[in-house]
Amino acid sequence: MTASTLLLIGAMMITLSILLSPLSNRLGVPVLLLFLVVGMLSGEEGPGGIQFNDVNTSFLVGNLALAIILLDGGMRTRVATFRVGLKPALMLATFGVVITAVITGLVAMWVFHLSLLSGLLIGTMVSSTDAAVVFALLQGKGLNLNERVGATLEIESGSNDPMAIFLTMLLISLIGEAGHVGWFDSAMLLIKQFGIGVVAGAAAGYVLAWLIMNVTLTLALYPLLVTAFGLVVFSATNELGGSGFLAIYLCGVVVGNRKLKVLQDILHVHDGLAWLAQLVLFLILGLLVTPSNLLVVAPGALLIALVLTFFARPLSVWLGLLPFHFRWREVVFISWVGLRGAVPIVLALFPFMAGVQEAYLMFNVAFVVVLFSLIIQGSSLSTVARWLKLEVPAAYQAERVYPLDLKEAGDFELYVFRLRGKRWQTPRFLRDLALPKATGVAAVFRDGRYLPVVPDLAVKEEDLLALVAQESDLPRLSERLTAEQKSQYLQELDFFGEFLLNGDARLSDVQQAYGVTVPDADPAMTLSECIISRFHGHPVVGDKLELGPITLIVKGVSGDQVTSVGLKLNAF
Repeated sequence: MTASTLLLIGAMMITLSILLSPLSNRLGVPVLLLFLVVGMLSGEEGPGGIQFNDVNTSFLVGNLALAIILLDGGMRTRVATFRVGLKPALMLATFGVVITAVITGLVAMWVFHLSLLSGLLIGTMVSSTDAAVVFALLQGKGLNLNERVGATLEIESGSNDPMAIFLTMLLISLIGEAGHVGWFDSAMLLIKQFGIGVVAGAAAGYVLAWLIMNVTLTLALYPLLVTAFGLVVFSATNELGGSGFLAIYLCGVVVGNRKLKVLQDILHVHDGLAWLAQLVLFLILGLLVTPSNLLVVAPGALLIALVLTFFARPLSVWLGLLPFHFRWREVVFISWVGLRGAVPIVLALFPFMAGVQEAYLMFNVAFVVVLFSLIIQGSSLSTVARWLKLEVPAAYQAERVYPLDLKEAGDFELYVFRLRGKRWQTPRFLRDLALPKATGVAAVFRDGRYLPVVPDLAVKEEDLLALVAQESDLPRLSERLTAEQKSQYLQELDFFGEFLLNGDARLSDVQQAYGVTVPDADPAMTLSECIISRFHGHPVVGDKLELGPITLIVKGVSGDQVTSVGLKLNAF
């Protein structure tokens, strides 16, 4: 097969996958599953008939794609979420992975009559959640989860690969050396994976941020610099014996949380790069598998998937989150979002590289478990989140943000808002919008026409407003200009109640103002103090506290202090 033929086939597969992606919403399945199916249909037993069994190429592509996906996910992770998500996420990424691997491995040993080490190796491969799938589904499903749940899931998925890789490498070493690997060597391997990964990733992130701020480049080159530098960090960390996955994720976190003028441009490009990486990764993994071999192991693999999904993962999450006082709804959802994707399949390539006897069995079992997770868990994510009532009203956002990459512009940016919702069905004059003081209307567009900006201009639904403003004014601007939530449950009045109070208001004042008596509560406490004591110091938007005749709903948080509270009067 010539190089041009290979290029033609690859380009056609990518094009077909992209064109089929809208089907994911109609069918209610993750788009990544469609990419995987396209790869399988293009393979040796599908209509495509492509013979592909190059494990080395698949391993290289898999590592490269996962690195790019983690870099993008890291840049979109806000450090502010670490206050509620870091500790529980690290517990799930370490202790939780071990518990899941052991339980699932014991079942695999029993189902397929394997040795203990081989069974545990299968359990280890499918023990970690997949960052590619978690990031794609949480962002693609339009879910706005409460910060405690969303942060825990994203940080866990970005940081649990080192433990899974460590356990996989350890078990392969034990299998190859008949169990003769010392505890000291194992401990050193774990320390190197995490220690070098953390230090290298954080240090590289600061260096990369400094380069972006101090080196003048053509705008289009900044995203390429981030990608190239990130891959240098990933590869160098692996060469040093650390976790390249953890390092590139942390590098992205550091860069994404620095105030960089070109950050939005970088994120726009990396959004496309991350999708390309996911697409190519799932296509090549689909090509690598032989569907008829999956049928042979399907009954046993499905049993493993069921145990993993409904017992091992929930137990590990419950035990891991026990010290952090998560609500039962949050524990159930985090258990359900134990999504498996490309990582287990990439890990299943390790036994091939090491010449493990049961490598084909392990690969096929991991593939079936991934298919089960994508179909069952991935397609039900939105339904389960809404059933458990873990969504909160989405943060207001502009439709487009354009940084003013000029020193003289300071921290001003250009924001574009589309006027939607009931409030804009009646036209309103620009002079009546009560915009923040340091905000100016740059342009108004209607039906493709530019409208002169004058105080007497009446704007209405579907108009586009371009505003020059500071980022600090964005929440206030967005609240005034954007549409109401689509779901009635998430309408602000329904969710937070009709009464909005300051977090420093005292409970005694609330009782007097609304003519209620709150039992078993200190009237001298502020509303913020009441909520903080209930949620153990880390409240998030959407937290609800029932106090007899009233329910308090957290609406605004600054650090660990509650700044604004919605109040509902309970009916008795």
